[in-house]
Amino acid sequence: MTPSRQQSGDIRGELDTALARFRSALFAIAGFSAILNILALTGSLFMMEVYDRVLPSRSVPTLVGLLVLALTLYVFQGFLDALRGRLLVRIGIRLDQAMSDRIYATVMRLPIQAPKRGESIQPLRDLDTVRTYLSGAGPTAFFDLPWVPFYLAICFAFHFWIGVTVLVGALILVSLTLVSELLAKRSALDANRIGNQRARLAETSRRNAEALTALGMTGWISGRWQSLNRKFLSGQAGSSDLAAGLGAMGRSFRMMMQSGVLAVGAYLVINQQATAGVIIASSILSARALAPVDLAISHWRSFVGARQARERLHKLLLLLPEVRVPTSLPKPQRGLSVDNVSAAPPDVPRAVVHEVSFSLKAGNGLGVIGPSASGKSSLARVLVGLWAPARGTVRLDGATLDQWMPDELGRHVGYLPQDVELIEGTVAQNISRFDPNATSEAIIAAAKAAGVHEMVLALPQGYDAEIGEQGSALSAGQQQRVALARALYGDPFLVVLDEPNSNLDVEGDEALTQAILGARARGAIVVVVAHRPSALSGVDHVLALNSGRQQAFGPKDEVLAKVLRRDPVVSAPKVVQAVQA
Repeated sequence: MTPSRQQSGDIRGELDTALARFRSALFAIAGFSAILNILALTGSLFMMEVYDRVLPSRSVPTLVGLLVLALTLYVFQGFLDALRGRLLVRIGIRLDQAMSDRIYATVMRLPIQAPKRGESIQPLRDLDTVRTYLSGAGPTAFFDLPWVPFYLAICFAFHFWIGVTVLVGALILVSLTLVSELLAKRSALDANRIGNQRARLAETSRRNAEALTALGMTGWISGRWQSLNRKFLSGQAGSSDLAAGLGAMGRSFRMMMQSGVLAVGAYLVINQQATAGVIIASSILSARALAPVDLAISHWRSFVGARQARERLHKLLLLLPEVRVPTSLPKPQRGLSVDNVSAAPPDVPRAVVHEVSFSLKAGNGLGVIGPSASGKSSLARVLVGLWAPARGTVRLDGATLDQWMPDELGRHVGYLPQDVELIEGTVAQNISRFDPNATSEAIIAAAKAAGVHEMVLALPQGYDAEIGEQGSALSAGQQQRVALARALYGDPFLVVLDEPNSNLDVEGDEALTQAILGARARGAIVVVVAHRPSALSGVDHVLALNSGRQQAFGPKDEVLAKVLRRDPVVSAPKVVQAVQA
């Protein structure tokens, strides 16, 4: 489908735009942070008043009054701190709710439109990373960092050398933060890249376990996975060691600073340049002044991960902009036309289909034949809108396929891919394409049209039988027949079947032919990609391809005779037998 283009001037991206919707909540958090940082003075001022006023005067009422005031302020501080944390959690959840549908739709389009982008579920993980960071304590450090100069100013107000001591400590901690940024960025990128490779290899091994075991490849593949796993663990350990080391250094240095401030304060008291209360207050304030920097260092790893996730999402959403919503069109019912279509797989510059042209009317059946790698499956993907033509057009009733929304077009198209994959659920759910509004009548009608009604009834629990992950509870032939029923569900106008009989027995072949004839009888157009001649029994036209180029198109008998004379693609006896059938 043709996506709508974002304006070139929009540099923020969809994720930042979604986050900007919570501007008022972020302002509220900034306000709470301001009040919290002012309330953070409670402890230091309380201690200073105790040492400078209560102890010299030995006034119990003054002590009780100060204590009640301090406790009240502490309760209010705790309430605001909890409220700030709850707001951050809600912002993370609302951001996820605002972007999850868009990100999931992108995940669905990624293997089709950008298959070389790596692990296809990474965008969902990236959104989880951003949400988790926003919901944690990391962002609070950035709300508190602007208040560091405020605490420094109070320290300077106590005494110049106390302020200088705290300022030097703050500069050293900021330097540690910058070092964390420089060292953590590259290690995080490498760990993420190797982690994706490891996950892809594990998923590939799981999905091909039978072939790997039968071919004795498990040891070699296991060795390859172990190598990637060792690199991943080494990178993770290095990154963790770096974060833990810098975090420990920051915490140790902050405690050293408190002792240093106490020492400077004691020196000033000895020389009668400050009071004893200033020593305690300065120590508490120095710890508070350096706390946001220390918190930023301890959460720097998660901050770097969230920032990299945000950058990946930003680039991906720019690569795959949101699909525009076109005007709804009526259900096609007249014909299919293909005009000089050339097409290439996504991210591949070389075309595999070259200038193919033909037209079909309602009720026609087309068989697409040719040797391996002749572009048959590629043409099938173009016809159902999975690949956009590089040149030329594909039209249903005169409208190009990009004039429909993908889901709307899908209701008019039945597609049986060469590699059948069913989704974990019941047989009925798979036949109905997981349509929540599907009726039993429509599901059974599709099953009968595909000739699988009796087969389904023979299963334990019939239509309610669970097929397992990727249809593991069914044989390959049963999966293909259920997928045929799925393709015919809802009486689509265009039905494209890519090698629909590759796993079928004689009974399945007969049911397939009847399904094709039945679809044509109700006015559908059926396109069958075939290697086995029996799949051609139900069609009346044939398109011959070779090296992606159209060799012949026309009535079945004429094209088969022409192709067999020039360059046979299947054995003559079988073709004649199929034509006679």
